[in-house]
Amino acid sequence: MSQTRSVYQFNSAIVREPSISVVNGLRADDRGGPTYEGVKGEHDAYVASLRHAGVEVSVLPSLEAFPDSLFVEDPALVFTGGAILLRPGAPSRVAETAELAPILRDMFDTVLELPTPGQADGGDIMYTPNSVLIGLSDRTDKAGAEALVSCIEQLGGKAQIAETPKGVLHFKTASSLLDDETVISTAALAKASVFKEFRQFIVPEGEEPAANVLRVNDIVMVSAGYPRTIEMLEKANYKVVPLKTAEIERIDAGLSCMSLRWYRDCR
Repeated sequence: MSQTRSVYQFNSAIVREPSISVVNGLRADDRGGPTYEGVKGEHDAYVASLRHAGVEVSVLPSLEAFPDSLFVEDPALVFTGGAILLRPGAPSRVAETAELAPILRDMFDTVLELPTPGQADGGDIMYTPNSVLIGLSDRTDKAGAEALVSCIEQLGGKAQIAETPKGVLHFKTASSLLDDETVISTAALAKASVFKEFRQFIVPEGEEPAANVLRVNDIVMVSAGYPRTIEMLEKANYKVVPLKTAEIERIDAGLSCMSLRWYRDCR
């Protein structure tokens, strides 16, 4: 899994079309359900941005039995050297892994399965230049995190376990990598000293969901509804691409969870 390129350099991605049943997606707080048309429009713009950034995107068909299945990052991890099938923490999402498994086995020579016991969501995993950070949360427990560390080591990588602030769904709900030396996070996660080796940007108070950005090659995708965060990143000379996320945020989602991204080695 070792590589000389940055961990945000991608040329391949997998996404899944939203289902009509997405209106029944999981949510911690009911702020009103999304519309299928609204989610579909946000998803289409997201895929277009990935392609514009130089990524070849494989689009999987929707799964009506799984309302949250467009959040394809949660059931698996992918790297240049292989993939890991995870065990999502929400019972209604566990079977999504079996839907992804044959697709990943067609694309990767090595596909590992998270050993039992334990659960882990991809939304709790952040790639950094030195290691993979695994955040403990309601969706990723200690047993799952420890099992995932072992799987990542089998692929030649390093991983470490971190704490996620209480009340935060996923580790990456509250933090994201901006470049090899910089992260953006909420104030609560910054206080946990997880990123003491990184330069940090703290999202403005009231814009905490904006901590979930997505760096892809030379662009940073940011939720369009958070103007102060966008201004902060533009002033720091990041190439910001604002994307609407109002509908997917109604079901506790953000930008990173809608794709599996990796660098396909074509040599």
